[in-house]
Amino acid sequence: MYDDDGYPAPGRVERRVAGAGESARAGRLWWDGAADAYQAEHGDFLGDADFVWCPEGLTEAEARLLGEPGGLRDRRILEVGCGAGQCGRWLRAQGVREVVAFDLSYRQLQHARRIDQETGHTLTTVQADAQRLPFADASFDVVFSSFGAFPFVPSADGALAESARVLRPGGRLVFSVTHPIRWSFPEDPSERGFTVRHSYFDRRAYVEEDEEGNAIYVEHHHTVGDWIRGIARAGLVLRDMVEPEWPEGLDRVWGGWGPVRGRMIPGTAIFSADKRSDR
Repeated sequence: MYDDDGYPAPGRVERRVAGAGESARAGRLWWDGAADAYQAEHGDFLGDADFVWCPEGLTEAEARLLGEPGGLRDRRILEVGCGAGQCGRWLRAQGVREVVAFDLSYRQLQHARRIDQETGHTLTTVQADAQRLPFADASFDVVFSSFGAFPFVPSADGALAESARVLRPGGRLVFSVTHPIRWSFPEDPSERGFTVRHSYFDRRAYVEEDEEGNAIYVEHHHTVGDWIRGIARAGLVLRDMVEPEWPEGLDRVWGGWGPVRGRMIPGTAIFSADKRSDR
């Protein structure tokens, strides 16, 4: 069943515990079903070969969180939860020689291949789960994720440890997620969305189920402290946490993100960390 916008329609919404296997299965099924609608709705904003970190519109060209493009050209870079590969494709267009991108959804990767053919900037893509990366230890110089897999994993520690494992000493991890404070508020970008509805410390997952009670969408909440502790436990050193402000002139609404609430409370958190050279 799909809603009027082409997204899988839930039969019931719950806050409950959801494990790694259930989360991965739900994520794969939901994104396979939602990829066409998602790319149709957000493709213009994301760009075919652009690098947008968040609904606030902050781009890597502005932020330089991965480093200067000239310094990245000989680096081996991994994109986690790439969707249709827009961010990795931007890096390729800047002259980065080797970018590997993966996603749990095969349909999203089909869109990546379509855009590769349209733009001429191709990516090496793999279907994989961020909880079990199919890559060797210390095989990448940079790992990044723009609202990719990290919001959908039950263990922040586990996902961060996997990303750190494939990073070379001195390498960098940068990832953006829904700002943890947003979990206390309803998914409403208008004035009605300012009322706290949930405890910030309630780490139960948001789960959409079908009529048989099977999870078809799972998103997980981790506090700011959870992410920071996970970064430290993974042998990484936190460099920065960026909370993009809503820019003047951007009137676009994306789910719970929009100009009314976005100018008052943060909607996105971007964490940047380096792997210690002695690891």
